[in-house]
Amino acid sequence: LQLQASGGGLVQPGGSLRLFCAASGFTMDSHTIAWFRQAPGQERVPVSVIDASGDTVYYADSVKGRFTISRDNAKTTVYLQMNNLNPGDTAVYYCAADPRSPNRFTWFFTSQYHYWGQGTLVTVSS
Repeated sequence: LQLQASGGGLVQPGGSLRLFCAASGFTMDSHTIAWFRQAPGQERVPVSVIDASGDTVYYADSVKGRFTISRDNAKTTVYLQMNNLNPGDTAVYYCAADPRSPNRFTWFFTSQYHYWGQGTLVTVSS
């Protein structure tokens, strides 16, 4: 089972990026997928989560209205569209998977996710 995050890069403040989380070795369409991020010297924090069907999504307050999570189960890919980026969004972004449905009280704990992928670096700077 593998998860691979990609799509990171350098972007100017106010710009946009789209991250991708691709899965192999398991049925992604039966798993909740979450995005977390970790800035240098800081702990890993939640960004967003989407359930297996794509009907339930949650966002961290810091990204609400700017980021959109979505999924294409046929392509075994989850997307994170990030708009109006600011330097505070600079971090390594990780995707994680779990077979359980997300709960709005617990989705933001890293311990809720059984599988983790390699991260992709997003740098927001002028």
